[in-house]
Amino acid sequence: MHSKRWLAALVFLPVFYLVVSSSSSVPFFIVAAIACALGQWEFYRMCDGGPLVPLRITGVVAGLVLLFTFQAGCGDAAFLPLMTAIFLALGTIRLFADRDTRGALLEIAVTFAGVVYVAGLLGHLILLRGMEQGGHLIFLLFLATWAGDTGAYYAGRSLGRHKLYEKISPKKTREGAIGGLLASIGAVLIAKFWFLPELSVGQCVVLGCLLGVSGQIGDLVESLIKRSLSVKDSGSIIPGHGGILDRVDSLLFSGPVLYYYLKYL
Repeated sequence: MHSKRWLAALVFLPVFYLVVSSSSSVPFFIVAAIACALGQWEFYRMCDGGPLVPLRITGVVAGLVLLFTFQAGCGDAAFLPLMTAIFLALGTIRLFADRDTRGALLEIAVTFAGVVYVAGLLGHLILLRGMEQGGHLIFLLFLATWAGDTGAYYAGRSLGRHKLYEKISPKKTREGAIGGLLASIGAVLIAKFWFLPELSVGQCVVLGCLLGVSGQIGDLVESLIKRSLSVKDSGSIIPGHGGILDRVDSLLFSGPVLYYYLKYL
C-alpha cells in the first residue's frame, strides 16, 4: 500500500506541475472540474443508501456551473444568486420526482451540501489560480498541505503516543498533529526561499500555522462524514490513496483559508 502511494505521487506530480505552471488557466480549470465532478459523485455515493437517494446528476452539474462562475471571474457577484437558484432547482426537481416523499428533505439537503462542500470549497483553488502569481500560490498551498499530511503521518507513526480525536480518527495522534504543523511551517519557509521571496519569515510562520491547522481540520471533517456513513474510503480511484475526496479533503479547508488570508489580510 505504501509503495502504491509513492508510485501514484510520482505519476501525478509531473502532470500537476505542467498544469499549474501553464501560462493559461484553462488546463487547471479542466483538472479542477474533473476532480470536482468525481469528488461530488463520491460524496453522493457515500450518502446513497436506503430511502436516501441524492440527486447526483443535478448536484454535479450545479457544482460544475459554480466552478465556471469562479473561472469566469464573477464568482463573488454570482455566488449568492447562483446558490439560491441551485436550491430552488433541487427543490423543484425533487418535487416532481417519481419517488416516495419520505426522505425528500434529506435528499435535497445532502445534494446541496455536496455542491457547497466539494464545488464551493474546491472552487477557491480556481480563485487562487486567478490571483497575481496564482501558479506560485497553488504550489504554496499544495506544498504546505501535502507536507502537513506527510509530516503528520510519519511523526504519528514514529512518535505518536496520545490520541488526537479518537472517536473521529482513532489512528491520529497529538504528536502527529504537531509534526504536521511543523512540516507545514517548514514547507511555507521553503516556498519563500524557492519561489515566493516577498513573504516575510513572520508571514511564513502565520501561513504555515493557518494552512497546517485548517488542513488537519479538513481531514478530520471528512473522517467525520465517512464515520457517520460507516464508510472507510470515499472511493478507490487512486491506488493507495482511496478516492478523490480522500486526497483533497485537507485542500478543501486550506484553500479557502489561504485565499481569504491573501484577499483581506
